[in-house]
Amino acid sequence: MARREISTILLAEDNENDVVMLRRAARQAKFTNPVQVVEDGEEAIAYLLGDRKYADRRRYPLPGLLLLDLKMPRRNGFEVLQWLREQPDFAQLQVIVLSSSDEISDINRAYELGANSFLVKPMFFSEFVGMLEALHSYCLRVWQQPKRPVAVASAATVAV
Repeated sequence: MARREISTILLAEDNENDVVMLRRAARQAKFTNPVQVVEDGEEAIAYLLGDRKYADRRRYPLPGLLLLDLKMPRRNGFEVLQWLREQPDFAQLQVIVLSSSDEISDINRAYELGANSFLVKPMFFSEFVGMLEALHSYCLRVWQQPKRPVAVASAATVAV
């Protein structure tokens, strides 16, 4: 089976320690994809829309995957997920909730709002690496991503 590359990953995470751990684990898991980080829900939406500092799509390309924390300031992950699924241009964006919560109500709500997957953040670094290795393998070998219409990508690059 041919190996494929996935595109930019957008990580919406307000905990700097989790960002550092994810970056370290991603390197160890052989992720070569660029990872863009936003610190809250409002910033995640601005990134996706190409607003404000995210208007330059060469520097801030549309992601192929959103790793979304639930407990964030300004807009939490649930609010971002609900907003995202109401936007026709982002209907095909793959969203994996990456949360420290293992509450069944959080898991159910995330899926009801349109999450593609729900992963609980591991407590130990080696488990984090293992989780990302599995995700990397899945994304490269199994996952069939829909093709984003050209109009979505080009509309976001037009500066008004």
